[in-house]
Amino acid sequence: MNRRNFIQTTAAMGTGLMTRPLWATNGLTTPFPVRRITQTKHYHWFGYYDKFQTDPTGRFAVGCEVQFEHRSPTAEDVLKIVLIDLKKPQRPQYIGTSRAWSWQQGCMLQWIPGSNSQIIWNDREQDRFVSRVYDMNTRKTRTLPQAIYTVSPDGTFAIGTPFNRIQNLRPGYGYAGIPDPYEQEKAPDAIGIYKMDLKTGDCHNILSIAQLAAIPHQGNSISDNWHWFNHLLVSPDNQRFLFLHRWRAKKEERQVMARTGFVTRMITADVSGKDCYILDPSGYTSHFVWRNPQAVCAWTQPVGKAPGFYLLQDKSQAVELIGKDQMTDNGHNTYVPDTNNEWILNDTYALGMARLQTLYLYHVPSDRKVVLGTFYSPTSYVGEWRCDLHPRCNRQGTKVYFDSTHEGKGRQMYEIDIAQIVK
Repeated sequence: MNRRNFIQTTAAMGTGLMTRPLWATNGLTTPFPVRRITQTKHYHWFGYYDKFQTDPTGRFAVGCEVQFEHRSPTAEDVLKIVLIDLKKPQRPQYIGTSRAWSWQQGCMLQWIPGSNSQIIWNDREQDRFVSRVYDMNTRKTRTLPQAIYTVSPDGTFAIGTPFNRIQNLRPGYGYAGIPDPYEQEKAPDAIGIYKMDLKTGDCHNILSIAQLAAIPHQGNSISDNWHWFNHLLVSPDNQRFLFLHRWRAKKEERQVMARTGFVTRMITADVSGKDCYILDPSGYTSHFVWRNPQAVCAWTQPVGKAPGFYLLQDKSQAVELIGKDQMTDNGHNTYVPDTNNEWILNDTYALGMARLQTLYLYHVPSDRKVVLGTFYSPTSYVGEWRCDLHPRCNRQGTKVYFDSTHEGKGRQMYEIDIAQIVK
C-alpha cells in the first residue's frame, strides 16, 4: 500500500463516513474541503492553539509572516503581522511587525477577548520585551510595558513570565535578543510570573521562581535544579490561572525535548498569585485547556495510570480519563465553542515513518471520533522549527483553522468548515 492509499484508507475509516468524497491532493487526505487562507509567496502561521485567531464576527483572521524557515530566529529577524479578510484572503493587510517571536508560539498574536477591533502581540524595544495593541477601527497602535503570555477571557489583564528565561532553558519557546540576566541562577527570586493591566499597563510580580522551587516534588527537594515557567492560561471566570513549572538538572541539556529532559508539574493559583495548588504532580503534564472554572483537560500520566487525556478537578486529585480509545496520542486540545463542551478539537504530531499529522474532533458523550484530515509533514520540519497543526476554532465553533506544510509550499494557514458536524 503506497502512502496516498494509506492516508485515504485511514482518513475514511477514522470518520466512518465512507460516502463522503475524499479530497486527496498534495500530501493530505480529508473527507472535507480544505481552503488555504494565505498566499504562498512567503511563509505563514498563527502560533499557539489556545487563543482567538478570528474576530467576534468570524470574518477577519490574523497571522504571522516571515521569509525564511528551517533555522532559529535571531534578534534581527522581523516577523510581519497579517490581517486577513476571510472573504477576500488574497488581499492581506500588514498591521505591524515583531522582533519577539518563536516558531512554536509565534509572538502570542491574538484578538483581545471582549473586543471587536483590538489585536495584541509581543515585540521588542531595545532591552525589553513589550506588547503592542492595534485597533482595527482607528488603525493606531499603543505599547504596553511587558510581553504577554496569556490574556484573561474578559480582556482586562494579561499574565506573563520572562521570555528570556524560557529561551535560556527551553530554546524555541522564548525570544532571542535579550539575554536572561539571571542565567547563572538556578531559581531566581526576582523573576517569575507577573500580572499586567491591559488598559493602564500597570504591572507587578505575583509569583517568583524561587517560591515554586522551594516546594518539594513527590517528597524530594528540587531546589538544586534549573527552573522556569511555561504555558500559562487564565480560567474561564478570570479568577484563577494555571501554569507549568519545569526544571532540569543540567542546563547543558536544554535542547532535550523528551521526558528525560525536564520534569513538569501543573500548578493553579488565583490571579493575585495566592492559593497555589499542585494540580498535577505526576511530572508529565503536557498540553491542556480549561474545561470550565473548576476543571482542566490535560495530556499527562497520573501515578499508576497510562498516559492519556485526563479531566483534572482543581484543588482535588480526582482524575478522569477522556477518550481512552480515541484520543490516544498527545495533541493540542481545545473545546469547540458553543457546543456545551461536548466536542473537543485535537491533533497529533507527525507520527510514524509516513509523518502524518491527524486533525480530528472528538464527541465526548458518544465517544465518537471524526477525522477531519491527515496531513503529511516533510522531514525538514523537525525539532524547534517543526510545524504543528495547532488547531483552533472561530468564536462560533463552525470553522477550524490550522497551520500545515502538506502542500510543499512552506507553512501556511488553512480552514475547514465543521458546522455540519457539530451543529
